[in-house]
Amino acid sequence: MAICAIGLWAWTEKDMFTNIGKLTQIPMDPALLFIIVGFLMFVIGFAGCVGALRENTALLFFFCIFVGLIFFVELVMGILGFVYKEWVHQEIKSQVRKMIVNYREDPDFQNLVDWIQQDWKPIINTHCGYDMMKEDFESARAVKIYTIGCIPAGEKWFEANLIPVASVAVGIAVLQILGICFAHNLRSDINEQRRFHF
Repeated sequence: MAICAIGLWAWTEKDMFTNIGKLTQIPMDPALLFIIVGFLMFVIGFAGCVGALRENTALLFFFCIFVGLIFFVELVMGILGFVYKEWVHQEIKSQVRKMIVNYREDPDFQNLVDWIQQDWKPIINTHCGYDMMKEDFESARAVKIYTIGCIPAGEKWFEANLIPVASVAVGIAVLQILGICFAHNLRSDINEQRRFHF
């Protein structure tokens, strides 16, 4: 609910509820992503929690099925991403180009890009690149102007942090599998008790 609330707050701050048409122009809205992910997590988590507390086998079954579907989708996306990495790379490039056009239009996306680039060292100058084409500055251009794009920088970061990223992905997968197993075992125990008593 907290994640969903953050997304709704971000949307109200951008006045998106009175400008819904903007959604067709923005390929990825971080606020909308927070709303959708937060809502789905709430519904699934609520079903699992209430199902366990009330010993409701239908809610536990719902929890198992949806966590299993999420795990399956993640697995398929990971495999397809590895097999078709060139296509994924081109799609990411295409989406980044579309999003950069809306950089000034969406404060959330602007903040996200700025945060990603916060370690980059741009020119401390209101006229970025001013006088850099003069011969005197030829040797300083590569140092003073950041010439690596978002995608190569992202790939470099991903390669440098492959183990932590893989560890987080494996950790999430293990938690999902454990959640499915525990919910299924609890559901089986409840059904067994009901058969025993009735």
